[in-house]
Amino acid sequence: MFKEFKEFALRGSVLDMAVGIIIGAAFGAIVSSLVSDVLMPPIGLLLGHVDFSNLYVVLAAGKVAGPYASLAAAQQAGAVTLNYGVFVNKIISFLIVAFALFLVIRAMNRMQKKAEAVPAEPTTKECPFCGTQIPIKAVRCPNCTSDLRK
Repeated sequence: MFKEFKEFALRGSVLDMAVGIIIGAAFGAIVSSLVSDVLMPPIGLLLGHVDFSNLYVVLAAGKVAGPYASLAAAQQAGAVTLNYGVFVNKIISFLIVAFALFLVIRAMNRMQKKAEAVPAEPTTKECPFCGTQIPIKAVRCPNCTSDLRK
């Protein structure tokens, strides 16, 4: 059983998938930082000093009654909150990742189309008398012995 697991784990496709997952996780962290640290502060500034990560609605007050200065303060007080600002950040992160994947797949598809576009030279032709495939340079059909030089 160990031998079978070793063969499975060391197959090329499994290793490729593992590398892809690791790179994807690292890319997700970069995108998350891009959204929360680079994109959202200027957008929040343009919208009137709004911090999207602190947009929430208190559904039930905690041990200490509100209003709360921030989402962290509300959560620390034990309040039940609906964190729609964090959700907006996650949606923007998803859109960036989806667009990046779209660009990668689009580039890969373009490279594959160029590789497939070159047709191979034909090496055979059809005998006009019997219809069998024969070499291009043949002057007589090996099947029906017809003369093809006419």
